[in-house]
Amino acid sequence: MPAKAPTTFVSALALDTAAGPAAATPKATGGPMGEAGSKEALARLTSAMSELKAIAVKPLLDRAVQALNAERNQEGGEWALKALDKDETNGFGWYLLAISRERAGDFGSAITAYETALRLLPDHAEVANDLGRLAYRLGMKSHAEKLFRHFLVRYPGHHEGANNLACVLRDDQRYDEAVELLRPAILARPDVAMLWNTMGTVMAELGDYPNAEIFFREAVRLEPTFPKALYNLSSARLSQGDPDEALVLCDEALAHVLAEDERQMMHLSRSTILLTLGRIGEGWDAYEARLHPSYADTTHFLVDVERYPAGAGLEGKSLLAIAEQGLGDEILFGNVLPNALEAVGPEGRLTLAVEPRLVSLFQRSFPQATVGAHATYLKTGRTYRTLPFVTNFKDYDYWTPFGSLLREFRRSIGAFPDRAGFLTPDPVRVAHWRRELDTAPAGVKVGLLWKSNIRTGARRRFFSPFADWAPVLRARGVTLINLQYGDCSEEIAQAERDYGVSIWTPPGIDLKQDLDDVAALCCAVDLVVGFSNATMNLAAGCGAPTWLISVPGAWTRLGTARYPWYPQVRTFTTPAFGNWTPVMEAVGEAVEAFAAER
Repeated sequence: MPAKAPTTFVSALALDTAAGPAAATPKATGGPMGEAGSKEALARLTSAMSELKAIAVKPLLDRAVQALNAERNQEGGEWALKALDKDETNGFGWYLLAISRERAGDFGSAITAYETALRLLPDHAEVANDLGRLAYRLGMKSHAEKLFRHFLVRYPGHHEGANNLACVLRDDQRYDEAVELLRPAILARPDVAMLWNTMGTVMAELGDYPNAEIFFREAVRLEPTFPKALYNLSSARLSQGDPDEALVLCDEALAHVLAEDERQMMHLSRSTILLTLGRIGEGWDAYEARLHPSYADTTHFLVDVERYPAGAGLEGKSLLAIAEQGLGDEILFGNVLPNALEAVGPEGRLTLAVEPRLVSLFQRSFPQATVGAHATYLKTGRTYRTLPFVTNFKDYDYWTPFGSLLREFRRSIGAFPDRAGFLTPDPVRVAHWRRELDTAPAGVKVGLLWKSNIRTGARRRFFSPFADWAPVLRARGVTLINLQYGDCSEEIAQAERDYGVSIWTPPGIDLKQDLDDVAALCCAVDLVVGFSNATMNLAAGCGAPTWLISVPGAWTRLGTARYPWYPQVRTFTTPAFGNWTPVMEAVGEAVEAFAAER
């Protein structure tokens, strides 16, 4: 940034951190209202600037405001810089520069400028609101909350401030607080569609899609071309098992959306709807939206190699394939790697970049390939994936994310393999775990997976409360084995206290970190039962007998009642989100029958 902030500081909003990206999964959108330097905010800013005594600076600031109002963002930033060259302590100049930088996507510089403006203009609450929106966008939710509260102190009851703070509270799973903030805002301004939309997203986070739909439909009634509400209504219909209407609504949302990041998010959502409808080839083509640079949650792969063009021949080529998204997705998409090996042929070369905990398992499973670990970082709200083990990118003809190979080799259900497993556990460790399991109480050994390490509201609704596992816990003839990573002490104690059931925890293994050994353990038990998390994919990918508890609208079933990625997997699907009783009773009965047959 050409201008220099008058005080040296390290921005709390711009720190680099190691990261593990989540799956590229569409989610309900009900983010903060407003935009960088809205016309309303710029009008208030112009009014405040009228009191400026600095005659030399004011004309330059006026030019910056005029340019920003006309969407000439670069020009607006240039005029703001000229003003700051004359007076670097002018808070209005920093604010206008921040608006320009944010609109250009230069979030790091925008943060610095906003924070400087806020220190210089402590009574100008619009700065706090704009910085709060940017902090929210970059995932710095605690900072965003403080800034939105600052705005509401200056403008009590302002619907925009209430909406924005409610979004933070919702994302922090403080649902009651979000509802209590939105309810009076809606009563005061029932004409504001965004308030209805945001209330709908709170209901969706709770898994209450019928109620969420009511709020989304009211938002659409108030503003028929409101893309966020149309998109959210599409997601609600998909989650209730209606992909056909979901596709129509998503297409309508796309017809009205203006922001490119929202457009790409909706294209990603559309791809999963197509996959849910069984239109698999189209779905994978559209799934490329996850890699668009404007998609807010995209991963930027720092590689200096030509991207593999779809349809190009791979025979004899050197291909660098990089795993993407979360740990479970790395394994799920690894389903396609045997095809990639076959495609490069004996004269070609395949190099795989995977999560460090998966290197030994993937190297054993694909001995013809070279396997190394990727590293992932967050910088100013963006995710970057690097390959520390690669010393010379000139050694490769192409690179590709794992998921993009699906559009090449998995364009129909018939293209999915009928083999049970593509990963090879360590046979020595499998034998070790079978001996250990012999020391456990008698009974058929059933491994349980009941939660995810990702505890966001959007993720949690795909997992039942532990109490709903009662029919499985009470199944006769089985010994339950804990395969669940993370702190499970509360659930294990609950099983003992409420049901008199002991869940056996395998000794000497870290179920989160020792993934090669976890793979062997999964293959040593008689059956793995649970929700779709990383360990479930690990077990199924190794060919272990696995039962999956799924939910309506799960795109990974690809329009079928089964799980085509792993042909040996038996699928149990809930009738509706949150209605766990029927499916858990069915799983409990099936587990008991399984044990009786052994």
